Amino acid sequence: MKTVQMTLDEPLVAEIDQIVKQLGTTRSAFTRNALRVALEKIRERELEWKHREGYLRKPVREGEFSDWEAEQVWGD
Repeated sequence: MKTVQMTLDEPLVAEIDQIVKQLGTTRSAFTRNALRVALEKIRERELEWKHREGYLRKPVREGEFSDWEAEQVWGD
């Protein structure tokens, strides 16, 4: 691990301290997890953007997935 110095405003630190106490963890562990979650959200947004851009460049053609329509029947 690497130690990183961060500057945070007092209200944020107070809120984090309250949460980490409830969770029984540390500021560092909480921050590591929060950063991982933020990075995952960014990656997810990037993939969604690529997916959307792909369909804009090459839209689904009529009947393109008709061979699979019977497979999608859920029944009663």
